[in-house]
This record gives sequence, C-alpha cells and structure tokens, in this order.
Amino acid sequence: MAAIQIKIPEKVKFILDNLSLHGYEAYAVGGCIRDSLMGRQPEDWDITTSAKPLQVKELFTRTVDTGLQHGTVTVMLGKEGFEVTTYRIDGEYTDHRHPKEVIFTPDVLEDLKRRDFTINAMAYNETKGLIDAFGGMEDLHNGLIRCVGNPASRFQEDALRMLRAVRFAAQLNFTVAPQTEAAILQLAPNLDRISAERVRTELVKLLVSPHPERMRDVYALGITKVVFPEFDEMMQTEQNHMHHCYSVGEHVIHSMEHTPQDKILRLTMLLHDIAKPSCKTTDSDGIDHFYGHPKKGEEIARKIMQRLKMDGNTIQRVCALVRWHDENPPLEEVRIRKTIQKIGLDQYPAIFAVKRADILAQSAFRRAEKLAYVDAYESMYEKILAQGHCLHLKQLAVTGRDLLQLGAVQGKQVGEILNRLLAEVLEEPAKNDRAYLLTQARKFL
Repeated sequence: MAAIQIKIPEKVKFILDNLSLHGYEAYAVGGCIRDSLMGRQPEDWDITTSAKPLQVKELFTRTVDTGLQHGTVTVMLGKEGFEVTTYRIDGEYTDHRHPKEVIFTPDVLEDLKRRDFTINAMAYNETKGLIDAFGGMEDLHNGLIRCVGNPASRFQEDALRMLRAVRFAAQLNFTVAPQTEAAILQLAPNLDRISAERVRTELVKLLVSPHPERMRDVYALGITKVVFPEFDEMMQTEQNHMHHCYSVGEHVIHSMEHTPQDKILRLTMLLHDIAKPSCKTTDSDGIDHFYGHPKKGEEIARKIMQRLKMDGNTIQRVCALVRWHDENPPLEEVRIRKTIQKIGLDQYPAIFAVKRADILAQSAFRRAEKLAYVDAYESMYEKILAQGHCLHLKQLAVTGRDLLQLGAVQGKQVGEILNRLLAEVLEEPAKNDRAYLLTQARKFL
C-alpha cells in the first residue's frame, strides 16, 4: 500500500522542521490529521513534540505560555498561533476533567494513548509518515467513534468525552462503537461535574451539525437526563392531536432537521415547545392541548440558556422566537404591520424559517394550507418593507426632542405620546408626516 501523504501548511512545516533540526521529534496531531485524511479542511493544526516547554520557547521568537504545567506553548507566526504540546502521560483525574499532574515522556505512543478517540489519536510528519497505533484509519473507514483503550477509563478521566462522542458522530455521520456506548450509559451521571460552559459548547456543535437528529442518541444514552432533563420530558410527552404525529421531543428533532445549520434557528427549534409537557391538558375526547405554551416556553428557555451560560444576544433572540413562533396574524397589511411592531423587526425573517420548520415537523393535516399562509405572510412582510412603512418608534417622522420642545414635561409623557402616534401610523402609513404628527402631538398635550 502506498504511503499516506498529508499536505502540511508551510507554517506548521516550519515549526516541525525547526524542532527536528534541533534534535526533537515533532508531529502534527489530532483533529487536523483526522480531517486531512477525510479530505476536510482542518480548522487548526496542533503539534506534539518530545521537546519540553522551555525548550520550545527557546527555539521560537514569539511564544505564549498557554499551559506550561500541562506542557503547552503557543508558537506565534505572524497573527497565527499554533499549540505545541510536549509528549505527556496524564496522572490521576480527580474531577473528571483535569489530571492532578502530567509527566513528560519521550515516547509519542504514550502521548497518543491518553487521547479520547482513535480517530483523534493519529500523528503525522513528512519523515515518519502516519503514526496510527490504535486503528484510527480503520475506524475512519468504518465510520466509527471508538475510545482509545478502555472507554470507561477515558470517560472517568474527562466526563465531557461522552457528549463529545455523540457530537463527533453527528458532525461526521459516524456510529458510536458498542463498547463506547455501553460505557456512556454507565458513566453519564458523571457529567454533572462538568462546567455548563463546556457542555454548552459541545451541545451547540451537535445542534448545528449536519445531523441534529443525533439528539436522540444523547437522550438514549442518558446524557440529557443529566445536562438537559427538560429534553427527556419532551421525549416522553405524547401529542394526541390531528395536527401532530410525533411526541413533543420527536417533533422538535424533526423541526431542527428542517432548518439551516444556524445556531439561533436550531436552538429555537430545540426549545420552541419546551413548555408543552407542563402545559398539557387532555379534553373529554382524549385530545391533547397545550394552551399558553409559547409564553411559558420563553420563560423556561431563558432559564435553560442562562443555566448553560449562553451569551445575552443568543438568549434574547431565541426567547423572542420561542415566544412568538405560534403567532399567526390575519393576512391584512395593517395587522401584519402591527404584528411586526409587536414581535420586533429583529425577529424577521427568521420567524418564517421557524414557522416552516414547525409545520414540516407536524402531521400532514392541512400542511399545504399552513405553508401557503406562511408564504403569504412573508410576501406581505417584504411588501411592507419595500414600501418603507414605519414599523417602530425610530422610524417616526418626529422624535422625543420634538415633543419636549412642544412642552411635554417628562419622559413618561413623551413615551406615551410617541406610542400613540406610532399606533396611528401603523393604521395608516401615510400619516408618518412630520407636520401631521406635530399637530396630533399638540392635541395629545
């Protein structure tokens, strides 16, 4: 079989050659090798070496002490940084995340042995070629996520690896190996010791992957029970209603499949029906109803995203889309204008993607009619925008300063009058005329 060749970027080659020139071993390692072998463009390139951190620092002009205690130095070449880590053996893990100590080793195989999955435990340089001691290439060929060595040991070291296993499966459309799955089922409770930030990062990567339906695996393996128990409630909540054909959880999964790989949209679909389990009622005919679930869903979604330490902008946007995903105004321009103003222009056009995904994940009952409504709604929205209709206070032809000059004496009165003027303009866009609005403002004063 022909030797495997990987094209290494010039800057990475410079670092490898410089280390080799001074008598040290060095390899590109981990995800960059996996991605290269799959024909994918690596996001970054990590390097592992027999040189110790201080020796690495001596060989390069600009370095950053990223984690000297764990053997990592970042070598800066121009504006790019490359992590260079000394071969190491990890000591005992007491927090399911960090080893208490690391021991530097001259043996690259010892370093590769401590890594999470076989497909991430390969190293390469142009002199020695591919180092693959644990069957990473075979697992790549077979589409398998398999731990290096004993899966229970790998997950005891860092519990987050259990969620990472499913995340890689979702990104690469691979299968998690049976022994690795069995260890996750046994050890998933250890994830309660992992920080919310690390869980969030892996969860979002899974959601925006080509296969968000792998949330089923996260549920089946007992991971959501620990990090996202509300999802378990959705999976266990049936919807006996003509508009639905799935449980709440399955509906949510199908809806994510009908959205682009966008963080806001995928999070919205994940959370849009989060309140249905708590809002469920069943009438005398055995039909299920979920009255008030969008408003309550906004509250629950906010708490979940705050718990996962998501940024304020993401929380705000997702909560607004969850709150209004079921809002269906009559197809009249004045009602559409008022709805846009109420929901907020920032939620458009995303709200249409949310509505379509929601409909496509329901039963086929009146589906064509529902989709036609969304098309008409979006068409009217675009027409209103094209006509330049006033949709919020900032677009009014008068300002708060104008009202103060007319004699409005306090901020509260200014706000009340501006909102009354906006209400008029939403009814009749032609009234967004400075002279007319000032005349009306005088009457209100």
